[in-house]
Amino acid sequence: MKYIFLIYSQNIVANGTIILLCLYALAVIYFVIKGSGKTRTMNDYATGSVQFSPSFIGLSLAASITSAATFIINPGLIGTYGISGFISYGLALPIAAIFSLVLLTKGFRKFGSKVSAQTMAQWMGNRYGSKNFALYFACLSLLLITFIVLICVGISQVLSKALNIEAIYVLSGVIVFVFGYMMFGGANSMVYTNTIQAFAMLLVAILLIGSGFEYLEDGVNGFMQKLRNIDPILTKPLNPQSPLFRDYFEIIFCQMVVGIAVICQPHILTKSLLLKKETDVNRYLIVGGIVQFLFFLVVVAGLYARIEFPELLINGEKIAPDGLISTYVVTKFPFYMSIIIIFGLISAGMSTLEGLIQSLSSTITSDIIMKVSPTSIQEKLAVPQNAIMINKIVIIILAIVSFIFSYQQLINPNMSVAIFAQNGVYAYFSSAFIPVLFGMFLPRTNVKAVYAAAATGLLVHFGIYYGELTPYMQATVKNPAIGSAIAILSSTGIGLILYKVLPKKQLI
Repeated sequence: MKYIFLIYSQNIVANGTIILLCLYALAVIYFVIKGSGKTRTMNDYATGSVQFSPSFIGLSLAASITSAATFIINPGLIGTYGISGFISYGLALPIAAIFSLVLLTKGFRKFGSKVSAQTMAQWMGNRYGSKNFALYFACLSLLLITFIVLICVGISQVLSKALNIEAIYVLSGVIVFVFGYMMFGGANSMVYTNTIQAFAMLLVAILLIGSGFEYLEDGVNGFMQKLRNIDPILTKPLNPQSPLFRDYFEIIFCQMVVGIAVICQPHILTKSLLLKKETDVNRYLIVGGIVQFLFFLVVVAGLYARIEFPELLINGEKIAPDGLISTYVVTKFPFYMSIIIIFGLISAGMSTLEGLIQSLSSTITSDIIMKVSPTSIQEKLAVPQNAIMINKIVIIILAIVSFIFSYQQLINPNMSVAIFAQNGVYAYFSSAFIPVLFGMFLPRTNVKAVYAAAATGLLVHFGIYYGELTPYMQATVKNPAIGSAIAILSSTGIGLILYKVLPKKQLI
């Protein structure tokens, strides 16, 4: 009887999810049509031509920073490894990231608006007066495909559980739909869709954070005792058995360094370019920062899920970290709440996915194709309609590449797709951190110092990870945050030394 009821509930959740997805798809298509009518040039696609409220853009920012990693993947890792993961992903990284967001946004927007930069690569090239440096960062941004893969895998895991169908079919549908509508809307429609997603994520964040209150009936000590009964290591601030949370250097120092640098991603910093007035920046940051911190706290749901599934098993089958939260939602909540939470989890992925597709396709079109093509082709691409058409083709190619990598991560992940994504994304901002920092706060410098720092960040990150340098990299699963933190420190050291010894000149 219980089995029949479970099947019945799953069918209700599946049907309800399908209805909600259809309504969401209709809303997205409406906003895409509305936005596409005002998207006539690549500048419109990249930074928008509509004036939005700074509060709306702040919500869009929070939705863009928060990805499937925050709502789906990271809670699964915390449920697997315990309090040490919460300290790392729920406290150290968020505090550093929000501090960095406030610090870097104003400087980036001020210069970006002055030179009409549409992308991070253009910002770099204009700031340092180097087309080659712009091209370097445009090519480096291809590493962000790994982040797209993480989000596609996370959304597919959630929907496959809700709809009770194979993840590969869900993956195909997600990629066709999202990449399809992103060919037309761009920034003008994205603020609308991100706002819908942010409100859905706010509701779901409150539901998930509050879903474990029953485990807190006996207070924090009682909650910790429940975890301790499963495995004492789950309540320790360090987990030597994990590949990610072994000591304080790994869970606090590295995560805070990474948290400061993580803001140097194009889909995050360039969001401030949607603001039309300098006076809007403070409200944008206040709204975005408060909402973002609430989103970061969602990772505590991973601990609730571990109490619900102490052996990380369901029906005798092992629950992988990437699938823990989706399993928790489908089994823990009444069907009507499950449907709402599933929509919020999907929104968490969609919001960042849209931002990545928009920023990455803009970079490839404007900063690679339009710069390295022969002069005759560049003249044709200078026509706005031609550039928009090329951008659509770029998005189709990105969709194909993303599907291939996402499929590989679905069938054969290295513990979690988070490791694959972090390796690529961390490499990007390890290289970008010093150029962004110097460009904002050191108006007189030597560009060679910046070039050397950028190269150092990239080489050290990949050198440590693939060269298996340091004792941390001897495990089967390597933590990319180790290589990234050391790379950022090395890049900072090289940049400051060369800044001191080389002659300086005024930046553009």
